[in-house]
Amino acid sequence: MASQRLYILLPLLLQFILFINHTVKCDDEEENLFQGINIYRTSLNLSTLTKNDRAECLAEEIADQFKKQPCTNTTGSNTVPGTEPQFSNYPSLLAKCHLNVTSTRDGAIMPACIPNLVPSLVLSNFTQSQYSGNLNNTNFTGAGIGTEASWIVVVLTTNMPGGSFAADSSASCVSKVDLISYFLFLLVGSCLLL
Repeated sequence: MASQRLYILLPLLLQFILFINHTVKCDDEEENLFQGINIYRTSLNLSTLTKNDRAECLAEEIADQFKKQPCTNTTGSNTVPGTEPQFSNYPSLLAKCHLNVTSTRDGAIMPACIPNLVPSLVLSNFTQSQYSGNLNNTNFTGAGIGTEASWIVVVLTTNMPGGSFAADSSASCVSKVDLISYFLFLLVGSCLLL
């Protein structure tokens, strides 16, 4: 009887441990670019950018969309602040990151394609291109970076409501309910086994 309880509890315990200890791997390309951008901004006497998890989520989702596009001299170089990428599923990309258009409209999405993501080329692509205007802009206070294949996407955020990338309140309620339901399931399952 005790061994049956162990077989039932063990998967629940493992699931709980995996849920609690979920870590996100930070790519070297992303970290190098983030540090390089902050060094660049510091050299201009601008404040450094802070990491924004929701902007990073959106950057990852957009990079995933771009990976299907060929890498040419003109791809990834035609976005400006306040414009959305031309993906028919953009609202669903926002929803995946618990965002809505209201809190992202003043942000900047800057995709770039650099074969093999060579660090020096990646940084110069952002600091010595039309994107440098965004990086020089004091309105931007945060960033998220995502990569996929040869694509790297930087999403800049502001500290104002229109560019804060704050969570969509309806999405955060759902995730809180899901979390509570998960723990209630574990609690009830444990009680039934005793």
